[in-house]
Amino acid sequence: MTIQTVDPRALRDAFGAFPTGVTVVTACDGDGNPIGFTANSFTSVSLNPPLLLVCLAKTSRNFATMTGTPHFAINVLSETQKDVSNTFARPVEDRFAAVEWAKGSAGCPIFSNVAAWFECAMEQVVEAGDHVILMGRIESFDNSGRNGLGYARGGYFTPTLASKAVSAASEGNIELAAVVERRGEVLLLGDDVLCLPSVDAHDGNPTEALQEYLETLTGLKVSIGFLYSVYEGKSDGKQHIVYHAVAGDGEPAGGRFVKPDALAAAKFKTSSTADIVNRFAMESSIGNFGVYFGDETGGTIHPIPAKGAKA
Repeated sequence: MTIQTVDPRALRDAFGAFPTGVTVVTACDGDGNPIGFTANSFTSVSLNPPLLLVCLAKTSRNFATMTGTPHFAINVLSETQKDVSNTFARPVEDRFAAVEWAKGSAGCPIFSNVAAWFECAMEQVVEAGDHVILMGRIESFDNSGRNGLGYARGGYFTPTLASKAVSAASEGNIELAAVVERRGEVLLLGDDVLCLPSVDAHDGNPTEALQEYLETLTGLKVSIGFLYSVYEGKSDGKQHIVYHAVAGDGEPAGGRFVKPDALAAAKFKTSSTADIVNRFAMESSIGNFGVYFGDETGGTIHPIPAKGAKA
């Protein structure tokens, strides 16, 4: 896609391919009231002097306050704080009632249980198209050692869950599979008996191996998203790792895209496949996804909201 024909939504999706952390930017207004918003457009800038930046949309309701404040703070959320991210990404009235916080030395709200925080003096406000860049000079900070919450392609991911997946499957034959979706439809293989596309894992990066397999199978561009299911297959003796993935436009060379609501009478290769497809259909309808850990007969789902972080 050239810049002359750019679709803003497509460009936003392309930006979303870059995994980021999730932060809540905080300050106080002229009356001393706390304000805050979720942002993943945050990065370090310099060690000497200590500088960082975050981007703010000009349409933000916090625009006037944030561009005029002498101090602001960056709260880097930990992987247990998805609910905090969602709260500060939405127009909730008393956001700060839902989080434990205290004022920093410059008066900015600092959250408890974050991965890290930085309190800054406003160094510079830079015009940047439909956003501004808030450049902050760090005056105080702390690092808790907790893992940060991640965000990529419209969904949260957590480092601990990802490492648990590899650990859980490290001692057996590993099969990689994917729920490949496109505009609400799911890619399935087979005619009378349906299954998800899958490949045996070998040495190397599992997501790269899965992406290569899916792109060879379909002839389409495929992006691997968040971890979706990790389970032990008692019937086949394999450890199964299933990812969410998104396919590009075009007719797939292998498999076909099917609407999940058209599969009520479908026959699947395994009950696990049926469970995964049915769960995906239900979760995508409400916009909240989870990672399943267990076996073919039972396990637990760790909720991972699919939307919430915004630049």
